[in-house]
Amino acid sequence: MLKRICSLLLLAGPGIGMAVSAQDLRLWYKQEAKTWTEALPIGNGRLGAMVFGKVNEELIQLNESSLWSGGPVKTNVNPDAPAYLPQIREALLKDADYNKAAGLARKMQGLYTESYLPMGDLSIRQDFKGAVPTAYYRDLDIHDAVATTTFTIDGTEFTREVFVSAPDQVIVIRLLSGKAGGLNFTAGIKSALHYRVVPAGADEWVIKGKAPAHVDPSYYNENKEPIIYTDSNSCDGMRFEMRMRALAKDGTVLADSSGLHVSNATEVLLLLSAATSFNGFDKCPDKEGKDEDQLARSYLDKAGAKSWESLLEAHRIDFHHYFDRVSFILKDTTKGPRALPSDERLKAYSRGAYDPGLETLYFQFGRYLLISSSRPGGQAVNLQGLWNKELRAPWSSNYTININTQMNYWPAEVTNLSELHEPLFDLIGDIATTGKTTAKEFYNLDGWVAHHNSDIWALSNPVGDMGHGDPKWANWAMGGNWLCQHLWEHYQFTGDKQFLKDRAYPLMKGAATFCLGWLVEDKDGWLVTAPSMSPENDFFYAPGKQASVSVATTMDMSIIWDLFTNLIDAANVLGEDATFRDLLIAKRKKLYPLHIGHKGNLQEWYKDFEDVEVHHRHTSHLFGLYPGRQIAPVSTPVFAAAARKTLEIRGDEGTGWSKAWKINFWGRLLDGNHAYLLLRQLLHYTSETETNYGEGGGTYPDFFDAHPPFQIDGNFGGTAGMAEMLIQSHLGELHLLAALPETWKAGQVKGLKARGGYEVDMSWENHLLASARIKSLTGGVCKIRTARPVMLTGKKIRSTRSGNNGYVLSFPTEKGQAYDLIAL
Repeated sequence: MLKRICSLLLLAGPGIGMAVSAQDLRLWYKQEAKTWTEALPIGNGRLGAMVFGKVNEELIQLNESSLWSGGPVKTNVNPDAPAYLPQIREALLKDADYNKAAGLARKMQGLYTESYLPMGDLSIRQDFKGAVPTAYYRDLDIHDAVATTTFTIDGTEFTREVFVSAPDQVIVIRLLSGKAGGLNFTAGIKSALHYRVVPAGADEWVIKGKAPAHVDPSYYNENKEPIIYTDSNSCDGMRFEMRMRALAKDGTVLADSSGLHVSNATEVLLLLSAATSFNGFDKCPDKEGKDEDQLARSYLDKAGAKSWESLLEAHRIDFHHYFDRVSFILKDTTKGPRALPSDERLKAYSRGAYDPGLETLYFQFGRYLLISSSRPGGQAVNLQGLWNKELRAPWSSNYTININTQMNYWPAEVTNLSELHEPLFDLIGDIATTGKTTAKEFYNLDGWVAHHNSDIWALSNPVGDMGHGDPKWANWAMGGNWLCQHLWEHYQFTGDKQFLKDRAYPLMKGAATFCLGWLVEDKDGWLVTAPSMSPENDFFYAPGKQASVSVATTMDMSIIWDLFTNLIDAANVLGEDATFRDLLIAKRKKLYPLHIGHKGNLQEWYKDFEDVEVHHRHTSHLFGLYPGRQIAPVSTPVFAAAARKTLEIRGDEGTGWSKAWKINFWGRLLDGNHAYLLLRQLLHYTSETETNYGEGGGTYPDFFDAHPPFQIDGNFGGTAGMAEMLIQSHLGELHLLAALPETWKAGQVKGLKARGGYEVDMSWENHLLASARIKSLTGGVCKIRTARPVMLTGKKIRSTRSGNNGYVLSFPTEKGQAYDLIAL
């Protein structure tokens, strides 16, 4: 094993003197994966694979990001829907009949989303005739994005290396035998979808398949046929193709209907390509689809002309282009946990071991997953990222846009992966197109709207299959408005005015236009939303009486405040659309305001209702704290105190993504110690075979987030939360080490991004900033906030005290220049 782990020295900042080995960027294990959440994920944004590392019959589960059921969104599915909106509003605003409103809301529902699908399973069968392997080792190098398995049989070492190339768009597998002619195996692919094997020559194997025309959500069992393949219109149900080729330096290769048979070889390269006929959200994937055969054939032919070394080098250069932008090191005086395999290391950490290297590995693993699952020009990251083995995956593995899809992209900007945000922007654009139809057909309103679920077809209607969905999630109408925040955030971090003008502003304005029609006045003249939900939560409106549909939930009003504020700021940046800007300013003043409840908490509902489930996993009413900017200890200390009280009442319990959100909440409250407590809970070892799912979320052996079951959002939310503990910039200033926990006594981070267009390096000792370098990417005045006084070197400008909120320093910057700060 040691010979496979080369040493990698990362130079630390001034006075820290820390080193970390390449093992700290590897997940490694001493045994095969027995379950899917022990397998190791690799991907290039389009193709994904889960590598199990099995000796006798290797299993590599395969995905392609555009392989979904269904076809373009159906229109006019509920023509009676608009008639119920006035009735719902009367029930809520006049009669306070919450349950009547919920019943009417069901009558405004449309169809469910489609499902993200598994493509197939690759098996590599090596018959070792019962021999027991020794020296077994498998790993995932997240720096190089390569999965490796090695073992020894009867004195011969066997090695398998797997990666997914973005430059060449293929899955690459190299098999090696330490003894000449020692490789004998059969490689074949099967799929849970309809497919057939097609002859393709002596060294190639092809399967062609068809996705279902429709798949019901896993939680919906009202239909006798939850999976339907037939479509009389020849529209729904895309085609797909997988091609596999074996390139052997010696030995023989033979293809037949069961797969590729390799005999007496020493080194073999397996190349896999795949493609679907998906041709856009508004095109029939069958009769208007792309030529998946031509695409898959082209990928394979081009890659097949290259050597292993060439493919690997191109892959590494591409991956390092993203991954190497950020490094994060915490001083570690221990050695014990670092020597353990990753699953045992995670168990030790869960028992209380101090292991800062595990924490920084988890941070970088989140970045690794985003690089592997979201690339420009591809599909947005879904509920399981890129990786799914189920035909009816949990929650359809779709885009759940009442928190989960947004959380997937929280680390994109701050951890210096801005380009990887682009697939989400493309999805927002598609949803805005269907959402314009939804706004008109379901509400007879202008602008565009999206609710709590979407899919590759950009579905935007309230789901529920015409009344079967619970309104507390199905009818919530703020999904599109929340998504718009990502457009503004991208501008804030990059300063890309062309993006703001051409893409972000029109989409944001369309969402705000819907809001202007959606808002109505209550009896006191405030603008409110009705109906309104706090996603997936309920309240008691009288003793023993509960409901979920209300008026002006805090989440609704906070999201609209955020959207209006971002648009006002955007109009000022662009110097355009003053009339619409002024309208938003006027309407924002009339938005139903934040309220503090009788417990000192931030009120979640229109009235100070009691919670049905006090420790509910959603804490949606704190949107204004994070990811919003309406609440902050520095700017709104009273509401920040109420937010803190809310979190104390809600408790630290929750699913994986819920804990990740709470890390960010506590970070924004500048309480690094509590954020760190939640981080440790998020990193609690969880196993499909050893854990009681009722105990809540954690981390699987392969470091995937446990909702449970698996959802990838907690990984991304955890990485974003750790970044939030290190740097915050949502208030127009760079708050360095904003929520540093006591445990992180010394460390360094390089390459984090901040709003205003800055790239930041920092080092700290004894819990205090030692030095920092600020690179200005766009120019402008930079404002710094720190816990201790600092000085801008060169110009000798010193920070000044800012009441009880540390020290501040402002200085002009020039685009492309770097500025150094040292502690005083």
